[in-house]
Amino acid sequence: MVAGGKNWLVAGLAAVMLLGVGAVVVGFTIDTDEQKKPVSAGVPSTESVPVPTPSAEPPTVTITGTGDVIMGAAPTLLPPNGGRDFFQRAPLTGDLIMGNLESPLTEDTGHKKCKEVNGKPEEGCFAFRLPPGYAEHLKTAGFGVLNLANNHTLDMGPTGLANTRKTLATAGLKPTGGPGEITMVEVKGLKVAVLGFSPYSWGASLLDVPKAAELVRTAATQADLVVVQMQIGAEGAAYAHVKPGTENFLGENRGDPIKFARAMVDAGADLIIGHGPHVLRGMEFYKGRLIAYSMGNFSGYRVLSSAGPTGIGGVVSATLRADGTWVSGKVLPTVMVDGGYPSIDPKKQALTLIRDLSKADLKASAATIGDDGALTPQ
Repeated sequence: MVAGGKNWLVAGLAAVMLLGVGAVVVGFTIDTDEQKKPVSAGVPSTESVPVPTPSAEPPTVTITGTGDVIMGAAPTLLPPNGGRDFFQRAPLTGDLIMGNLESPLTEDTGHKKCKEVNGKPEEGCFAFRLPPGYAEHLKTAGFGVLNLANNHTLDMGPTGLANTRKTLATAGLKPTGGPGEITMVEVKGLKVAVLGFSPYSWGASLLDVPKAAELVRTAATQADLVVVQMQIGAEGAAYAHVKPGTENFLGENRGDPIKFARAMVDAGADLIIGHGPHVLRGMEFYKGRLIAYSMGNFSGYRVLSSAGPTGIGGVVSATLRADGTWVSGKVLPTVMVDGGYPSIDPKKQALTLIRDLSKADLKASAATIGDDGALTPQ
């Protein structure tokens, strides 16, 4: 980040300037009667000399992002116990926790997304919905911002989307991803702007890269840190590799992941977290900023396959300074269990997958991932 919100830096410079002025004042000779009094040689002064206070360390913020979040599909595919313990096996930590919410939080609006063929939804069409009360489970899990820029936002139509936004607000959660939307969150005294993008017209579009970059530049003038969540790329195990160029899926232009992500960094983004492919993809450091091209599936109760690559996900955490520079990061490997609950993966499969994909696809800019999940530039 190069613009906006750098209060800690200004304060630090002001403190240095004041100390400098103080040093100059002490060096002046002021002609007063008190100062004309003789001082006996060899007698030490009893006056204390002020010691400058060391300037405080610049603040840091840890931002955590999960993969796709689906807690089931009402009315028949919901977890027991009302979903109250849904996230307990994958505890999340961070100063700001974000996820890609792929289910509207609303009562049934009567909207029909999928055409019916012989009384059943057409093949390849999926419509999700969660009871509004599930927003509290997201809050309890620690989420603060939910990306709505994805292909399931309108599963219950415009009314369902409006209801979802109201439900999140009632639970103290912030949505992002609407057209021109910059979601501002104050974290540890710093302003963090979160923006969500997808290929769809009902949200902030990633297909118009210059327009998206302009929105990021605007955010950069208002915040200390800018985070971009992007729903981008084709879906499934066959699309785990990220390559230059536009990706198409089911007849849709799903964007150019590398071009878009790097353009957002050029515009002022400090962290990019990708969603959409439903499998993990590689990570890279571009101009010192982390780009995670897809975090896979965090949860997908009864609607996503837990077998193979689609059952493996990761949670990325990035600790950044207020100017966006990298401090440290980590990947928490997760896996879907018992029909799609998120759980920490003792086998750490995500670490191997992300490491191999990063090396294969991103070469010299690939992120380095340690056996403990630690993320570092090469």
